[in-house]
Order: sequence, then structure tokens, then C-alpha cells
Amino acid sequence: MMIARKAAMILRSGGIIGYPTEGVYGLGCLPDDLTAVRRLLRLKQRDPAKGLILIAANSSQFGGWIDTARSNLLPAAEPDQPITWIVPPADSVAPLIRGEHSGIAVRITSNPVARAVCEAVRSPVVSTSANFSGRPVARNQFVLRRQFHSLVDYLVPGDCGPSSGPSEIRILETGQVLRPRHPRERL
Repeated sequence: MMIARKAAMILRSGGIIGYPTEGVYGLGCLPDDLTAVRRLLRLKQRDPAKGLILIAANSSQFGGWIDTARSNLLPAAEPDQPITWIVPPADSVAPLIRGEHSGIAVRITSNPVARAVCEAVRSPVVSTSANFSGRPVARNQFVLRRQFHSLVDYLVPGDCGPSSGPSEIRILETGQVLRPRHPRERL
């Protein structure tokens, strides 16, 4: 997929992309590029204490990011009901990714475009909703382009889906729901 390769090239060069996820458009960068992570947090006007979600094409891409014993326990992506899991992080995970939390938020993406980007870059990608903190989330390409065209390095073409709205967030070890599906439009 040519689009995914272009996104991967931009991510590897320290760029930020806007891209479709299961339910809303996201903004992302490579999680190990802390300069890009800081730029993303500033762009979004997001409090670093909140932490960020990492998405991947499969559980093996989380190697080095989460406790390896936990990566095999991550359930497969459910296309109609994306779930972000809170798991123990690897020791090397930067506070900019975790925020003030002891766990790290991860999701195996079921969106074909997001999955292709993760496969092309061979890494998890930061996934935070495409909005300015406290504002509505971009749910269509028109809004994504209007708000972020000049602020990010590449807007990956594609549609959100197959779900709608932000993912549910659960703790892997207990199943406790921290954010139910579709709680609100402001993340």
C-alpha cells in the first residue's frame, strides 16, 4: 500500500500524521521519537499527564513497550468494538507515553489503514484523537483537513471504521472498564 509507505517514511523522519482509526481520526507519531511526541502534545494542547495510546497491527509490535508476558494475553482486535487495554509497561517506556499512570494504553487496531501504517513502519504508533484538547473529535476527512492540514506532516487518506466513536478502555488484568464506548466527543 503506497499510502502506508509514505506515512511510514514521514513517521521515521520525525513527522506527525493524521489518520483514520476504528471510530475517529487520530494524530500520531512514533512513540520512541520523544521530540515528535512533545510536538504532538503541544499541537493538540494535551496535558502530558494524561498519557497516550499506542496502536499496533499485532501484539508482537508491542515488544519493548509492554511487559512481554502480557503481550500474549492481549485479545485480538474486535472490528466492531475496539478496546484499548491498560497493561504494565516495559521499564524503558517514557513518562510522556505513560503520563502519570503506572500502566500503558495499547490497542491492536482493526482499521485497515491504521494497521497498514503500523505494518509499514514496523512499530506501534501513537494514537490520540484528532482534536484540540477539550474540542470535538474529527469524525470525517473534511474536519480533519480543515483543522490539521497545515499542522501535521501528512494526512493519510482513508475512512474511519468499522466502529464509531472512541474505543472503550479496560484494564487487562481485571477487565475493569475505565472508559465505556462512546462516552463523549471530547477527549
